[in-house]
Amino acid sequence: MKYPKELTAYCPKCRKHTKHKVKTASKGRARSMAFGNRKHNRKLKGYGGKRAGEKTVKKQGKRQKIILTCEVCKKKQERIIGGRTMKKIEFK
Repeated sequence: MKYPKELTAYCPKCRKHTKHKVKTASKGRARSMAFGNRKHNRKLKGYGGKRAGEKTVKKQGKRQKIILTCEVCKKKQERIIGGRTMKKIEFK
């Protein structure tokens, strides 16, 4: 899906519509010592039949999240584009 690099949107800090820069939201780094990761690693240890956590089906697409940055006050806000799922987003 094509999406503009800049758009006019409401800024909650300025409390008015201003120009915003658009970029895709990237996933943060996972904590290796988080409880869920430790639990998952314990499951993978040792002998066993089916390994836990191996996916058999790939997702066809996901809901795209973008980050809008206000050009006036530099406040960032997230936005999910529609309710549609898509493979990737392209900025024009």
